[in-house]
Amino acid sequence: MCADRPKHPTLKATFAERAKSASHPLTNYLMRLMELKQSNLCLSADVTSARELLHMADKVGPSIVILKTHYDILAGWDYNPQTGTGAKLQSLARKHGFLIFEDRKFGDIGHTVQMQYTAGSARVIDWAHIVNVNMVPGKAAVQALAEAAAKWRSRVNYEVKTSVSENGAEENEDNGHLGTREMPAPGPYQRDNDGRKGSIVSITTVTQSFEPVDSPRFGSRIDEGDELVYAGIEEPPYERGLLILAQMSSTGNFMNEEYTQACVEAAREHKDFVMGFVSQESLNSAPTDSFIHMTPGCQLPPDGEEENGTVEGDGLGQNYNTPAKLVGLCGTDVIIVGRGIIKAGDPQAEAARYRDRAWAAYQKRISQ
Repeated sequence: MCADRPKHPTLKATFAERAKSASHPLTNYLMRLMELKQSNLCLSADVTSARELLHMADKVGPSIVILKTHYDILAGWDYNPQTGTGAKLQSLARKHGFLIFEDRKFGDIGHTVQMQYTAGSARVIDWAHIVNVNMVPGKAAVQALAEAAAKWRSRVNYEVKTSVSENGAEENEDNGHLGTREMPAPGPYQRDNDGRKGSIVSITTVTQSFEPVDSPRFGSRIDEGDELVYAGIEEPPYERGLLILAQMSSTGNFMNEEYTQACVEAAREHKDFVMGFVSQESLNSAPTDSFIHMTPGCQLPPDGEEENGTVEGDGLGQNYNTPAKLVGLCGTDVIIVGRGIIKAGDPQAEAARYRDRAWAAYQKRISQ
């Protein structure tokens, strides 16, 4: 890990400077958000219930810029698109200023990943700003997700208005002739002027139209007193973003150099959709590369102990490194922390500690 690569200009640039040349609108937004909150921390919210997820997001939200979720491991997920868990997460994201990253690791043929992204009960694309893909099926999966996101984007700023009108009409049978005319809503039947009985037919007209919506719809607020948008920055853009899983922190993984290079090539081919990578180091190498890098497997030693770069693993193949090593030496931009915060006695205080250490490592990197 942390190969001896030539130092890329992005390693010395501030997030504010990199935002100006970012090729993806969400990357631009995220980097400006990082500067505003002075945070490059992502919480991996590996809890087991939707209630825990919402509680943790609310408590830790002030310290993070990204919330990473696994919706399929949560009990009690509410799939209602207006009032369910996804809508509530977006309300919290708006309140505290963070993006939502569903760690779906799409890894199937193109048609299947499109359906997993945009359809089904969860409709991930509606509430997650960012998703990721495992490149094992090849570059076609990236292309398929990009097409799905573009189609969604073309429709998301329009909402369907449906109107239903119902009128009564009188049916008269006269020597085999059937006629209709508009009528007030009567009783079960009525007599016409000539004494014949007329039956009443209900005519229902359904009209749908698409009307433009000026701003993203993130669902209802958690509390009426909450601010609509985190102070100092606008709502995130409509666009969705993709991270490519290029490297992993687990022992014995099969993501070799050839695989990682294919990930970089796919990212360069889809700069309008690919934000960057989940990786263990910066993969920017070409002069025009401006990708963002997010790294899991980050942990701090107990408060008061020296931060020497590595921390003991979890016994299940996960290797841990400190923010100083990942951000300062390996050049990653965002650290992803899960159990180090979730299992802490005071997750809120521990998130603030990780935020401070990671931001200090970033400041040191750009100043050297």
